[in-house]
Amino acid sequence: MGTGALGGQEGDRVSGDGGPGNWSPLDHAVLRQVLDGTPAGVGIYDPQLRYVYVNPALARMNGLPADAHVGRRITEVLPDLDDAGEEALRQVLSDGKSREVPSSGRTHAESELGRRYWQGAYHRLDAADGTVLGLVGIMLEVSASRQHQQELERARERLAILDRAATFIGTTLEMDETCAELAGFLVPLLADIATVEVFPTERSTPCNRGVLRLRRAAMAALPNLREQVKTFGEPGEYVEYPSGTTIPRCLRSGSPVVQNLFDDDALGHGGSVRERMAAFRSVGIHSALVVPLAARGEPIGTVTLVRCGESPGFTERDTETVQDVVRRAAIYLDNARRYTHEHGIALELQRALMSEPGSPHPSVEAAFRYQPAGSTALVGGDWYDTVRLSYGRTLLAMGDVMGHGVEASVDMSQYRSMLRFVAAADLPPHRILRRLDALISETESGRPASCLLALVDPARGTCTFSSAGHLPPAVIRPDGTVRIVDVPVGPPLGTGHGGYEAVPASCRPGDVLLLYTDGLVERRGEDIDASLDRLAGLRLHSDGDLGGLVDRVLSLLVVEPADDDIAVLAARIIR
Repeated sequence: MGTGALGGQEGDRVSGDGGPGNWSPLDHAVLRQVLDGTPAGVGIYDPQLRYVYVNPALARMNGLPADAHVGRRITEVLPDLDDAGEEALRQVLSDGKSREVPSSGRTHAESELGRRYWQGAYHRLDAADGTVLGLVGIMLEVSASRQHQQELERARERLAILDRAATFIGTTLEMDETCAELAGFLVPLLADIATVEVFPTERSTPCNRGVLRLRRAAMAALPNLREQVKTFGEPGEYVEYPSGTTIPRCLRSGSPVVQNLFDDDALGHGGSVRERMAAFRSVGIHSALVVPLAARGEPIGTVTLVRCGESPGFTERDTETVQDVVRRAAIYLDNARRYTHEHGIALELQRALMSEPGSPHPSVEAAFRYQPAGSTALVGGDWYDTVRLSYGRTLLAMGDVMGHGVEASVDMSQYRSMLRFVAAADLPPHRILRRLDALISETESGRPASCLLALVDPARGTCTFSSAGHLPPAVIRPDGTVRIVDVPVGPPLGTGHGGYEAVPASCRPGDVLLLYTDGLVERRGEDIDASLDRLAGLRLHSDGDLGGLVDRVLSLLVVEPADDDIAVLAARIIR
């Protein structure tokens, strides 16, 4: 904008027929109305980016009178202007190319938006001789739209975190493992140290009056803090919090508690033992966030997040995000807690239904083990029994009712009773299976079941096997070798097809018969022949304690939580 532009030259005049007369849009008075009346902020700056002119709109934006701007640099009026915005204006002065420049900063004006945002268009002002006079900028404030954008970005971030949490937390129905997943997810994403503490099963009976007792189910820390954190305790320990300290207050109110930059008194109020404050300080702990852990209206415990060293304190945004994660994790923990309770009931019921096996003849020694499946399945219908028969013979039985849960356990108990009833008729093993198959198939709700019978006759040195859909038995010889006995496999019990065969085999004193369910050897995705080869490849001592021998077999074959229940029966011929 040069002097000619302000002079109102003749060539610039326009004629308005029938109008108010001739006038120029470049007259000083007209330009003043244009600049003063526009809601956009207009500013003119000299080459040192000092204000030469501001219109009323820009004065209002900056929170200073117009005349208070003149002669002052932009950074003096906007001390918190981002560096990128100022650098862009210098580039316009340097190369003369007009630019649109987004910028942000804090002004002297009071604003609920905090940091404010502008979108400006800038071009260079040159004299007729090419001298750079300065810049002119036209600005619009976009703080509100920017704030809305930031809110959307924050919402997207929280959804992304929750999406990650859904894949990381709740992969198991084991309570402590789920707590460990929660603590491991929070570190390092939202904390330097995180602990999850839950009510013990006996939570209705606190150890001391006025003291809250929790069990530390899980703890996670940054790698460089793990050794130091061990001084605070280990997962599995019980922790007591006096009434009025942070953890009880959090549970009582049901709301998060944030403590940033707390002192020793605040640490003590958190329930810490005074002697441990030095350990807290050595780690550099300065902020904590305690969030209640509850699901379906029932409190489960608390989650405590800690920040150390140069990590920032917890913000309101952090608290909201942690609450979202903890609320989701609480559902998984409640499911795990309910499952653990129901699984325990089913297991106790199964143990009650599976009464002690009968006593074999003195010439046969027997040992039994039952091991329920891991947390991914309910208890099943595995069972075993020994029935004493005439002439010194003993019937060994191993069965597996298809399915899991209480129903399978009830059917297991019923089939076991049927076996004892049928075996009393002193039939050979294949005919016992035939009678059982007929009885179960006539039962309206009877589940199919596999079964392996072994009739041991020490006087004759024989053992007669018969199988209804069950895995073959194994014989452990005194030399430690294991042999899989080839037994024809008939249909499972309950199909009504019959067709069972008896296979005799020699049994010498010192031999150990091993009957088992599929959980002992089968592995997901593995051919059953490979599973049986693994059993046959063992080298075991058949002498010594028989129960110890069974434990040895379990330790060698079950190296991780099994997908199915395991029942094992071992019988040794004594004479």
